[in-house]
Amino acid sequence: MDINKAYKSGKLDLRSRIVLPPMATEKSDEGLVTEDLCDYYKERAENPLIGLIITEHMFISMQGRASRGQLSIASDDVTEGLRRLTDTIHRAGDGIRVFAQINHAGGKADPSLTGAQPVSSSVCDFKYAQSRELSIDEIHSIADTFAEAAFRARKAGYDGVEIHSAHGYLLNQFYSPLVNKRADEYGASCMEDRLRFHKEVIEKVRAAVGEDYPIAVRLGGCDYQQGGSTEADAVEAAKLLIGYGADMIDVSGGMNGYIIAGHDYPGYFKDMSAAIKKAVNVPVITTGGVTKPEEAEELLSEGAADLIGVGRALYKDAGWGC
Repeated sequence: MDINKAYKSGKLDLRSRIVLPPMATEKSDEGLVTEDLCDYYKERAENPLIGLIITEHMFISMQGRASRGQLSIASDDVTEGLRRLTDTIHRAGDGIRVFAQINHAGGKADPSLTGAQPVSSSVCDFKYAQSRELSIDEIHSIADTFAEAAFRARKAGYDGVEIHSAHGYLLNQFYSPLVNKRADEYGASCMEDRLRFHKEVIEKVRAAVGEDYPIAVRLGGCDYQQGGSTEADAVEAAKLLIGYGADMIDVSGGMNGYIIAGHDYPGYFKDMSAAIKKAVNVPVITTGGVTKPEEAEELLSEGAADLIGVGRALYKDAGWGC
């Protein structure tokens, strides 16, 4: 299947089938958009093979900040800079679309930046520190913060928003039984409980951005570890997320991050994404290890996904495939 072919489904209308997935550039300055960041995305928006750019994960609150060079969408004063970024992308690529990925790092937040102990679904040891368990009131408050961030994204000119629930960040920490040891209705006893926080976030984001605005979820569907989430879980989760209001599923890894140990072939999440694609009626993105245009075309032809994310190859070469 030709990666240059336009794609239209539901609220999504793209000029081609290639997606630039969120890749942390660390080019922000204290959360703000910089010229270097605009230049980076401008160069990639000029690549006609790219139909959708999903900008790197942005922290929705200081509590959820993951790194020093991470972009912010945590306050109204960043909106002007984000508007400059989306305008740059739209001007550089005729018909290109750009989504904002919004995120709370949870237990992976850096206390040296946040000034506080990391929070998570449960008490757990993370890279920087041990997390504390969120209260139910705090969960509701963070869902509100996601909605506020999504509203800013629309105001800043983004064409859609992606809620990050992959790579071991906060929402993924609720989904994964490796981390979620809660005994309440947000625990891991069933899929509905594992996704209860997601449901609140999606519903509040929808109320903030309106019915016409695309909402994607980056789903870390499988942990690829004993006792973690499975590919079967990912299919069940995707169906529920769509029922809650998601318009697209962007498939990636869970607590294992964006790679699978020992797997480096093109589309190494394709078994999971193909199973999800068969079970849902919304666009599905898969990523992982794609380095050549013909590899992306093969993944499309075999039904692995509707859209193909090309991350590290485009990070290294803005003119990939041209």
